[in-house]
Amino acid sequence: SPPTASGLAEMGAHWIHGPSPDNPVFQLATDYGLLGPEASLEENQQVEVDGHPIMPSITYGSSGKVLSPTAVVEARQLFHTLLESTRAFQGNKEPPVPSVGQYLREEIARRVPNLGGGQEDARRLQLAILAACFKLECCISGTHSMDLVALEPFGEYVSLPGLDCTFPGGYSSLPDRLLSALPEGTVLLNKAVRTIRWRGSFHEEGDKKEARDFPVQVECEDGDTFLADHVIVTVPLGFLKEHHQDFFQPPLPQRKVEAIRRLGFGTNNKIFLEFEKPFWDAQQQLLEVVWEDESPLEEPSSDLKANWFKKIIGFVVLQPPEQLGHVLCGFIAGKESEHMETLSEEEVLSTMTHLLRRLTGNPELPAPRRVLRSRWHSAPYTRGSYSYVAVGSSGDDIDVLAQPLPEDPQDPR
Repeated sequence: SPPTASGLAEMGAHWIHGPSPDNPVFQLATDYGLLGPEASLEENQQVEVDGHPIMPSITYGSSGKVLSPTAVVEARQLFHTLLESTRAFQGNKEPPVPSVGQYLREEIARRVPNLGGGQEDARRLQLAILAACFKLECCISGTHSMDLVALEPFGEYVSLPGLDCTFPGGYSSLPDRLLSALPEGTVLLNKAVRTIRWRGSFHEEGDKKEARDFPVQVECEDGDTFLADHVIVTVPLGFLKEHHQDFFQPPLPQRKVEAIRRLGFGTNNKIFLEFEKPFWDAQQQLLEVVWEDESPLEEPSSDLKANWFKKIIGFVVLQPPEQLGHVLCGFIAGKESEHMETLSEEEVLSTMTHLLRRLTGNPELPAPRRVLRSRWHSAPYTRGSYSYVAVGSSGDDIDVLAQPLPEDPQDPR
């Protein structure tokens, strides 16, 4: 069971991003009365956070000191301004560089002489904080590196207004409510599908007078089959990348295959740490991490074994502690995140203990009582966390994936 007082730890989605009238998840959650009172406040629905949850934070440097909030805000604002300026390239057939990462680095490189008011130490610190901003953006985009994310379509991602909120009863309280409206036995769980045959004529078994033919047959791993007129497939792109050849019979048309290949799918994982008592102050909701020797203009180390934990952007304090216990939730994306999945729980726990002792400058800091982590890349039916528009693909690929088959609009299977 999850290491929390109420047994609630979100292994998947965490927040409703942009909880305002245009957000269908927010609308349903409100209709079902699943949210806390502050989530529905009019003013909270109007706050613009641009998909980055705002919370009171403290930033630790790798030298074991708390960094100057002014320096952190300054670097963050520059990063945010540069990120916003990528919107100008939308629809631009020839963007200056292919990826968001390259664009940001070139812009930062042009500004290096003036960073930190031109003072060497202050400049180095600004670069280190900017390197941390890149890692956070990797978590938000679900990618290993911003060099993989296409610049031109990046601005198509629109953030809705609203102060990000969580489900007091867990995100799953929403699907549970949706399911409760359906007749008993409608939804079958743990029933993995092996093959979808979508271009046939399958005859209903039995001697019923009204027995008829169906265009689609779904075959499960356990050998059970289901006949249907239509099938809606919502499996993650990571699964499709690995299995589309044998999952669909006949195989998908080339345009779909190309879209699946071109779109990006990366890993973002969570590491929950439960403590006997908090070492952080009650008002702190985010503990951020900056490696002071890093710069976005230098190649990061490729030694995953030695350095994977440096990709952690920091830890969110789970709220409210009265309900959830004293729990930190670390976020980590990319190849480092996939490497973390291969380690033992003991190894993750001891690495996190060393990391927090180093950041706080307190070698006596008690180890977490327990660790729990997501492993979205190892999960056979997801193989990662979420998609992004990769270099070489475009928003059109998303639309191509959504189109029904066959391409005859009169006969969607």
